[in-house]
Amino acid sequence: MKQDMKQERNFVNGRFIEPDGDALTAILNPATEEVVGHVHNASREQALSAVESAQAAQRLWRVMPAAERAVHMQKFADAIVEAAPAIGAALAMESGKSLSDATNEAIYAAQITRYHAEWARRIEGEVIPSDTPDENLVLHREPIGVVACLIPFNFPIYTLMRKIAPALIAGNTVVVRPSNNTPLSAFEVARAVERAALPSGVINILAMEHATAEVVCTHPAVGMITLTGSVGAGRKVLEYCKANIAKPSLELGGKTPAIVEPDADLQKAARELIGSKLSHSGQLCTAIERVYVHESVHDKFVGMLREQMLAKQIGDREEDAAYMGPLVNKSSRDGIHAMVRRAIEAGATLECGGEVPNRKGFFYPPTLLSNCRQDMEIVQEETFGPVLAVLKYSTIDEAIALANDHQFGLSSVLYTENYRTVMKVSNSIEAGELYINRTPADPYQGFHSGWKRSGIGGDDGKHGMLEFTQTRLVVMKY
Repeated sequence: MKQDMKQERNFVNGRFIEPDGDALTAILNPATEEVVGHVHNASREQALSAVESAQAAQRLWRVMPAAERAVHMQKFADAIVEAAPAIGAALAMESGKSLSDATNEAIYAAQITRYHAEWARRIEGEVIPSDTPDENLVLHREPIGVVACLIPFNFPIYTLMRKIAPALIAGNTVVVRPSNNTPLSAFEVARAVERAALPSGVINILAMEHATAEVVCTHPAVGMITLTGSVGAGRKVLEYCKANIAKPSLELGGKTPAIVEPDADLQKAARELIGSKLSHSGQLCTAIERVYVHESVHDKFVGMLREQMLAKQIGDREEDAAYMGPLVNKSSRDGIHAMVRRAIEAGATLECGGEVPNRKGFFYPPTLLSNCRQDMEIVQEETFGPVLAVLKYSTIDEAIALANDHQFGLSSVLYTENYRTVMKVSNSIEAGELYINRTPADPYQGFHSGWKRSGIGGDDGKHGMLEFTQTRLVVMKY
């Protein structure tokens, strides 16, 4: 997978622009700690130019028939599929994913682009009865304008198109800031924008330091900011939104609870929960983080979880895709390890893992903690790593109360064969999603939306697309 080391330039108004200064960010392979490329950080002037280009392009893009915008988007999806090997190679190097997983992420990004393109003839307004005779109320759906898209490191290509595609079909244009940990793959997407011959300025992609990102997000032309990130990052975006009273769309932290009832298929539950927890080393917003197990099967189930975790080896996924790969950087690994040590000091039992490997790369082993309490940091705060906390409960009402006793409410899981329990939890869980006898997967025709501190607004499906619109009521007297 070795490639010539690139120095990526920023993509503004339909072309890659020359660097403005010497500000470079080195991109590391988290499995080897080797530098695999550099990106030129955009200057303040380039960031302003990107927003102005997006604003100019949006004046034409918004009046283009939605069906015509959809044709452009389908061509863009074709270009992403064609570029999937290059996107995947860049993403694998900068993220620690296997080449197959990284390439498949690009294919999935093309699929969600096609899905949103199909909304072209389905963005509908409403005719509303008036209280006044001889009058009609007509509600129109309109684009917002320029959207600033702030992309996370964990699924940087899928999330990129999860935001860009609905924004574009609704008639908006975008300025994108990829994660500073995984920007190389985003510039491969920019090359796909070139090949698809999208109108200049509709999509702009720039590597930015925080101060430059603020310049973009507070520009008067920016009417919406969409972020997938931490609660802290969400608070910062809300500060940015104050400048223009811009619309926020935020997917923030998660701490997915799984409730395991005694009638569940325990082997299936253990296998799937650990599969979710260890996928991309637990760096998923919806990864299982805390498991509530009925006391009658608790000890047995902990043993099953331990067995599943011990069976997973860590290593460079370029060498073997079956390995569990690294965390994104040293800071993340060190923070997770410190949380594990504090949990043990507070009384949790370390079932497996819990030690930093003596090797290159930002690896951390699959780690299982039992005898956890609800008030522990490891239960209350997101780890975003391969660490699972287990607690026991006596009744389903207690399990629901514990699952809901939390600042986050992004996703949740229930394993049971009892339909009464399913209905009870379905009507009681405080989360935007509930998965029954399976782990989260974010179907793009659904709606991925968090409660509490897990976010504002949401992604995917009809409702995710409508996030990128605003309304105009026309009152027509005749």
